[in-house]
Amino acid sequence: MMSTSRPEFVWMNGEYVKWEDANVPILTHALHYGTAVFEGIRAYETSEGLSVFRLKEHMCRLKSSAHAYMIELPYSESELCDAARALLAKNEMRTSTYIRPIAFKAVGGINLDFRAVPTWVAIVAFPYEKYFEKEGLDVCVSSWRKTGEPSVPSLAKASGHYINSVLAKVEAAQNGFDEAVFLDHRGFVSEGSGENIFLVKQQILHTPSLSAGILEGVTRDTLRTVAEDHGLKLQERDITRGELYTCDEAFFTGTAAEISPIVSIDKRRIGEGRPGPVTQRIRRLYSEVVSGNDERYHHWLTPVYRRVESKTFAAATATASSRSSDSCRTNWQLQFWEWTRPQGP
Repeated sequence: MMSTSRPEFVWMNGEYVKWEDANVPILTHALHYGTAVFEGIRAYETSEGLSVFRLKEHMCRLKSSAHAYMIELPYSESELCDAARALLAKNEMRTSTYIRPIAFKAVGGINLDFRAVPTWVAIVAFPYEKYFEKEGLDVCVSSWRKTGEPSVPSLAKASGHYINSVLAKVEAAQNGFDEAVFLDHRGFVSEGSGENIFLVKQQILHTPSLSAGILEGVTRDTLRTVAEDHGLKLQERDITRGELYTCDEAFFTGTAAEISPIVSIDKRRIGEGRPGPVTQRIRRLYSEVVSGNDERYHHWLTPVYRRVESKTFAAATATASSRSSDSCRTNWQLQFWEWTRPQGP
């Protein structure tokens, strides 16, 4: 499962904070009500050094998720992109890395109306390799249905949505499966607990459409583009539960999961019970893209250590590097205690 090795620094509210000092108060609104939006981003080793994959698209989705929940982000997309790059450089990350930006409602009482509650933004990054330990996954259809429209804006990557995923994931694990597949409120296939799903039937890729309450995955979008560029046919449509059992191949896609083959669903073997030829081809193509070996997709990669630093990035890194650990967090600590101190005489 996902490794969480501790980095030295976390980016929090515009400043670098030591890992052990990056704390939030118990009365943080998001801790109680799930009022946060977040992203999962990966950086890979390439010929240009460590490069972040589709950084701009992820930060754009973060902003869209915040907008859907009326959470005002105090930073622009470009500022968040610069902050992510600078944080990786500050922590001297050189190998495969997972990046988690999160914007959440901080301290402001227990009222559900959070409009007056300040928004905090943090980014953490840590070394990371694989999400699933197994090569081929044994999955089940969850007894829980996917939460989506009209109950919540399913296209938003919001923290509160994931309690639904936790139920499905834990249920699957308790029953001896590696992952779960959700059905939507109509009974059609939706997605995994934290991944999109694709089926292969007669060399054609099939995946649920947005109407199935799925998250519009960045990896899903990557695969759609790469598949089209390589002449692979793809259909987005409603998929019945029965099609899960009769497909030739199946796999999950996601930032953490990348391309993860499924070898059985509800104890029914898929294909030959091992990763199929189309799945393996997709995995190879995806690996070439994220590692920078396919020049057609270099625009999706943002190098962390550029040969010629931009003025903004260089200044941000140099300024942060010149601070001591104590002075680096002084302003942030003042904000923390001001927002959390007891009020009144």
